[in-house]
Amino acid sequence: MSHPLLNADVVRAVERAASAHRGHPWVSAGFSSLDARAAHPAGIFRGELFSVFAKLGGPDAHTQFIAEMRGLDLIRGRSSVGTAVPVGPGLIHVGDGSLLLSEALAERPAERRCGADYEALGQTLAALHEVKDGQFGLAGFDGFFGPFRQDNRPVPANTWASFYAERRVGPSLRVAVDSGHLPADLAAGVGRIIARLPELTGPEPAPALLHGDGQQNNFISTPDGAVVIDACPYFGHPELDLALLGYFEPVPGAVFDAYRDVSPLARGFDERIELWRLFAYLAVISATGASSLGRDFLGRVVSAVTRFA
Repeated sequence: MSHPLLNADVVRAVERAASAHRGHPWVSAGFSSLDARAAHPAGIFRGELFSVFAKLGGPDAHTQFIAEMRGLDLIRGRSSVGTAVPVGPGLIHVGDGSLLLSEALAERPAERRCGADYEALGQTLAALHEVKDGQFGLAGFDGFFGPFRQDNRPVPANTWASFYAERRVGPSLRVAVDSGHLPADLAAGVGRIIARLPELTGPEPAPALLHGDGQQNNFISTPDGAVVIDACPYFGHPELDLALLGYFEPVPGAVFDAYRDVSPLARGFDERIELWRLFAYLAVISATGASSLGRDFLGRVVSAVTRFA
């Protein structure tokens, strides 16, 4: 079965956008699927001296893709870290779908990363977290965590514990309960964790600019360092980004050592990692249901409730 991105109308749209972006005619000479690394059909169109990363979504993806572009624009404008560069306007309509386009990067895939690549992840997050604000959240700038809307409105108390409870764990818990995939006893246990957050969250941080969905595959390892993709930024606790790096697959300690070379971590960070992953575990359970992945993450929630509730 042909890949959705190889539809003739899609290929023509990519070639038109890339030609306008480069200022001279450009044609695709090959395609590589990246579906295994993306929630939408994705891949790289390869051409002479320049290649294009493309992600295709249906009618419902337009708002999500706009949020993704805005998030990268914000990071690009507020920090020194590298981000994926849009091709042309970055987002174009194809039929009843949306096509997100950026310049493809020379990358070392995650499965072939070396120690220096992991050090670059830590350095990139440290540079991002150097950008501070006076409030947790990001007014007027909501995003998406996976398929779920992410509410970034600041909360009245303006503490990390209150923001994490009201804008991250609480909403993720409600979605997981509504999905029918979270047993009632576990839901009650997560509720007890929410009630205890003021005593569990450790020293109060200054609100720092976060990637927001910083699992390690949302960074591209390039010869010039780590480049941010698929971000949903807001101002929050730096430890959350660091915790999410390894919430699908573990990352080596070199990441945290490199981060500490730039910015210290508060005592107790290692004990709080699973606390910061809790909202993400609930999101995965809501999205994947009774799959093996969902069952695995259900077990992680059981462990978190046992530990923190």
